[in-house]
Amino acid sequence: MTRILCTCLLALLLLVTGCTTRPPANIHPPLLLISIDALRPSDVDASQMPTLNALADAGVRAAWMTPSYPSKTFPNHYTLVTGLRPDHHGMINNTMYDPKLGSFNLQSREAVQDPRWWTGGEPVWITLQRHGGRAATMFWPGSEAAIQGQHPRDWRIYDDSVSANARVDQVLDWLDRPERTRPQFITLYFEQVDEAGHTSGPDSAESRAARREVDSALARLLAGLDQLGLRDKVNLVVVSDHGMANITGREYIADYLQAHGLGLDAIRITTSGALAGITPKPGREAAVEAALLGRHPHSTCWRKQELPPRWHYGSHPRIPSIQCQADLGWLVLNRDNGRPFRGGGAHGYVIEEPTMHATFIASGPAFGKHVALPAFDNVDVYPLLMRLLGLQPLPNDGEITPLLPALKTAP
Repeated sequence: MTRILCTCLLALLLLVTGCTTRPPANIHPPLLLISIDALRPSDVDASQMPTLNALADAGVRAAWMTPSYPSKTFPNHYTLVTGLRPDHHGMINNTMYDPKLGSFNLQSREAVQDPRWWTGGEPVWITLQRHGGRAATMFWPGSEAAIQGQHPRDWRIYDDSVSANARVDQVLDWLDRPERTRPQFITLYFEQVDEAGHTSGPDSAESRAARREVDSALARLLAGLDQLGLRDKVNLVVVSDHGMANITGREYIADYLQAHGLGLDAIRITTSGALAGITPKPGREAAVEAALLGRHPHSTCWRKQELPPRWHYGSHPRIPSIQCQADLGWLVLNRDNGRPFRGGGAHGYVIEEPTMHATFIASGPAFGKHVALPAFDNVDVYPLLMRLLGLQPLPNDGEITPLLPALKTAP
């Protein structure tokens, strides 16, 4: 009898242990967050992007989504998955300087993969995995760093040579797994529209071709979901980080300084372009401010703490002390490098500009049909993602209320 009792107890212990180590049952449909970098809402139409346009018509489409300031790629992608504005999560631009960490730019693998740059805010994939779930990223700013000591369970180092179709195939591969190992949250990133816009301008034939390329990849994704029997079982949220504008002219920081008897040796320039970040060298603060602050022919410069409050930007220590915002279509550069003006496109302009507006489209079992949403801020996407995953949002700058009309059921 004792042996039988011990055997029963051992079996019960094994059963309990198995139950406690098994991931919780996934009662929420998989969530796929898709970013099409620099896609303007006005470009999602039947002629340029028929697949995405049909998805929007049948599901949820916002008039636009206002990006967080500055309208740059890394700041806004990290805002989308943390719900924090760049001034709060610390990814304040695509290029940065931190006295403890040195320089950051998005081309530096060493910097991009250094978790010390990403300590402000917790992205969706980390929260999900802390609760026993599984996440996968087919590229996303922040996913290459071991934030809080962990990556998404499945992730890829960014490589722009990977085709749009190959990225879709990887996502379908992940979704084709048994439910036990299938990610509940997946990101999918496309940079083709952004790259074409920078090179040739957002209204060029090259940009239209890039939009068609991405739309074709989305058609491949939807066909693949159909084949897997998941078309109506996956929630899709399609966003962009910002828009794109045509470049029409350039101004030069060196000219601003020279007019006051100063040279570039009086400052550190952390970033330039549509938005310039400038720090005076020690002892040169008053002279540099006299040269830079205020209105210029095609730009305006502020002390960072005096930027317009509606931009929610200027308190983070990584933000250079002087910010120069170019007028739409203009660039603020270090100096004239002698290269001929070639046009092209840029972003980083004020978030009120319609050409900087971002895209929001959604479809899936959680969303209603034929829903047209008014414009909202992109910080509101994070609480929506957390709702769709059944997770409690961490403290954030967003509000789910503007997106509740998109959902089938009220909270």
